Amino acid sequence: MNGIITKIQRLSLHDGPGIRSVIFMKGCNMRCKWCHNPETFHRNKEIERIENKCIQCKACIEVCDTNALNVNNGKVHFNVNKCNHCLKCSEECYSGAMHVVGEDMTKEKLFQTIEQDIPFFKSSNGGITFSGGEPLLQHQFIIDAVKYLKDKGLHITIESNFSISWNIIKRIIPFVDYWMIDLKLMDEDNHRMWTSIGNKKIINNILELDKEGVSYELRTTLVPSVNDNDKELSELKKFLKSLKNIKSHKLNPYHQLGEQKYRSLGWDYPLQNINEMSQEDIEVYSKILQ
Repeated sequence: MNGIITKIQRLSLHDGPGIRSVIFMKGCNMRCKWCHNPETFHRNKEIERIENKCIQCKACIEVCDTNALNVNNGKVHFNVNKCNHCLKCSEECYSGAMHVVGEDMTKEKLFQTIEQDIPFFKSSNGGITFSGGEPLLQHQFIIDAVKYLKDKGLHITIESNFSISWNIIKRIIPFVDYWMIDLKLMDEDNHRMWTSIGNKKIINNILELDKEGVSYELRTTLVPSVNDNDKELSELKKFLKSLKNIKSHKLNPYHQLGEQKYRSLGWDYPLQNINEMSQEDIEVYSKILQ
């Protein structure tokens, strides 16, 4: 069985305990407007154009059957709306400008890729983190992979938006050491407006996980004019206090580091007029939630 993986980030310090290899799975059922990994949205492999790598050889244009690539003002232009993601252009692109996002990978190949980092895991109590996108959309591969990796003695963390069926989550719980769950907004209507789906299932799944007594944390990205208002913070504080077994809750500041990725994919960045939030701001809001 194969999983479709966007990328593997080695030696991460921010995606679970210790030093970790983070497996970014492809595909997500949300469209959070502040997402900094838009290349994980779609399940299928796709093209991103890394403009500063383009040497203007125009080899890509010659093999494009849909006219998604053309010359505009002397430079190659990519129209993602015309692209059928046949990937022919990437095969002809010598500079790597037409880059394929997404790779099929078996659990065995995944282990071979991260095996060199096992000494770092052992020295830091680290391990593997499955992230995304939403990794549990590929739950059959995830279940297969985490069983295999646990048998290899590796610590497993899953980072999820928790909008998947509880029955799927429950099947995976025995093989996961730590959960990192994104709790984006408390208000149902606002959650739907900013992420494209509601949050009732997410809230219910968190409550169910809390009953299981497993190790988990919640994380919220604080976005100006989206979820930094008194009502949201009050509801969030109330919900956090209702949980019995949560290890921690972390506020993360909104940033615009994903803007370039949107451009590479040929998309408009949805939050151009919202300022980044500083770590000092986060410290103030964290005190409000205490």
